[in-house]
Amino acid sequence: MAAWSLNTKARRLVVQGPYNTPSQLRAKKLSSACMMACPRTCSCILGLSLGTAALFAAGANTALLIPNWDVTYLLRGLIGRHAMLGSGLWGGGLMVATAAALISLMGWRYGCFSKSGPCQSVLTALLSGGLALLGALICFITSGVALKDGPFCMFDDSSFNQMQAWKYGYPFKDLHNRNYLYDRSLWNSTCLEPSNAVVWHVSFFSILLCISVLQLLLVVIHFINSFLGLFCSLCEK
Repeated sequence: MAAWSLNTKARRLVVQGPYNTPSQLRAKKLSSACMMACPRTCSCILGLSLGTAALFAAGANTALLIPNWDVTYLLRGLIGRHAMLGSGLWGGGLMVATAAALISLMGWRYGCFSKSGPCQSVLTALLSGGLALLGALICFITSGVALKDGPFCMFDDSSFNQMQAWKYGYPFKDLHNRNYLYDRSLWNSTCLEPSNAVVWHVSFFSILLCISVLQLLLVVIHFINSFLGLFCSLCEK
């Protein structure tokens, strides 16, 4: 009887395998579910973060269109081309917000994403990430060029004329020996109108530049998270 009992237990171990006991199978399923839940949770957080950053980018670009909160300059067409381009509105704003919505829907597995396969999920992740990447890059480049060229303001052009002449333009664009970003003595003495034009320009374009860098970092994390999700889904199968 003892030998028969030992043989029966041995046969059970052969059939089940040393790592396929019921408790171990439940632990394996739980671990697989957790591995799949992590990329989805990360997608929800990334989508929310990108959407918030897009709102801030749109707000910063809107402020650049209204210097000192005075809409008169916008109505008169006295706004610089970098602000009028609106890269923070449609690039770092609308494009990134659209991508953020897609990423969040993927994380929540809502609607058509609820039964999407690995290939479809990766394709959607690449498209949404590419859209956000393009919008953030446009905003980043525009902000960098705007900080380099300086603000659009009224300044004294008498250095090139005998008579005093006031005109609107980019007084810091052709300064080769001095950088206005480091020489703050030029900020109040060069631009006469709008008041605090340099501070307004530098502050909000710096905010746009930082937001676009944050968006680029979030997009990189999104790509890594998407490929981790694909790897987990393939391992689950």
